[in-house]
Amino acid sequence: MQATIDFYDPDLYVNGPPHELFAELRASQPVAWQDIPGQEGYWAVLKHADVVHVSRQPLLFSASTGGVVLETLDAERLVHMRNMLLAMDPPRHIAYRKPLAPEFRARIIAGMEDRIRAITTEILDTVEPGSVVDVCHQVCGPLPSQVIGYLFGLPRADWDHIHDLSERITHGQDPEVNPEGQGAADGGNDASMEMTMYGVQFAASRREMEPQGDVMDIILGSEFDGRLLTDLDIGSLFAQMVIAGNDTTVTMLASGLLTLARHPDQVAEIRADAAMIPGAVEEILRYDNPLHYFRRTATEDTELAGTPIAAGDKVAMYYTSANRDEDVFPDPQTFDIHRDPNPQLSFGIGEHFCLGVHVARLEGRVFFEEILRRFPSIEVAGEPIRTRSNLNNAYRYIPLRLA
Repeated sequence: MQATIDFYDPDLYVNGPPHELFAELRASQPVAWQDIPGQEGYWAVLKHADVVHVSRQPLLFSASTGGVVLETLDAERLVHMRNMLLAMDPPRHIAYRKPLAPEFRARIIAGMEDRIRAITTEILDTVEPGSVVDVCHQVCGPLPSQVIGYLFGLPRADWDHIHDLSERITHGQDPEVNPEGQGAADGGNDASMEMTMYGVQFAASRREMEPQGDVMDIILGSEFDGRLLTDLDIGSLFAQMVIAGNDTTVTMLASGLLTLARHPDQVAEIRADAAMIPGAVEEILRYDNPLHYFRRTATEDTELAGTPIAAGDKVAMYYTSANRDEDVFPDPQTFDIHRDPNPQLSFGIGEHFCLGVHVARLEGRVFFEEILRRFPSIEVAGEPIRTRSNLNNAYRYIPLRLA
């Protein structure tokens, strides 16, 4: 069915996700057709159960066939994307994920807590109590970049550069971030290639060094799908892991802090009982999911919610809609840190469940523990500005007074 709104248009999201419109569509057109100017359109999957179904059928709904963004990519960009973990299908995806998975287990990541807390404390030390700060860039932005730098053993002098590249890649539809209009949501802009080439050069330099005991050692020394990776392979894998670990975590922290500032009664509860923070992080992920969608491509004729889907059709899993599905979440438009159970889909589910889930949750818990402990008052001090994007559910400017 043809949707009555154009939710491909990035301008639709400038004032916030169209939650009311998504709610109407969930009731009337849970699988809705959306045109794209100048190329093939796609099916928008809006219900929680249907998003889960698509996620759990990686051979029927392929991440690799057409990539994971809505746009039809040219051959070169599609090849580039297919070398990224998030756009691999089984069995290749499993073979690539297997060597990395042990380094991201909960027990291993838990050992990083002191390091993450030290990084967080160092960042918060730069904030003068009572001042107004742009938390996107001054408070939240540096944390994931530095954690990723630590995980991969990147030179400290390069951390800010890597963060800048990641932001340019994922916010390519926003002229304030990419003023020259390079690229879009397809990740095929110059910054994407620059990130890949940085990974290539870094891999080459690390081959000349003694092992450092970090994730890059695992990537360099492990067989992926039966072979060692070339430096170009590593560059592609590096770019995807850095982007995934950086931008979405910044969004979680910044959007979550803004949402908490707008719910002072719930902040008071958290201050009284820090054990509530993990639940608050899960609700932030549901309420402020970092990505609106990921795409799949149907490999054969099938159907979703009674809607015929033809082989080759684009299918977009809309987490922004699924995370507020009335059939799963009571009072879904309300932010509630007490929500339990909370089967939010912001980390995905099934084959492509986020590899860095334990890192993100630990960063979120430590960050909110430290900032709420240090600043008794967190207030909105101006109008936040959202990123213009139909992919990233993010802000590029959030002014908060931390006192």
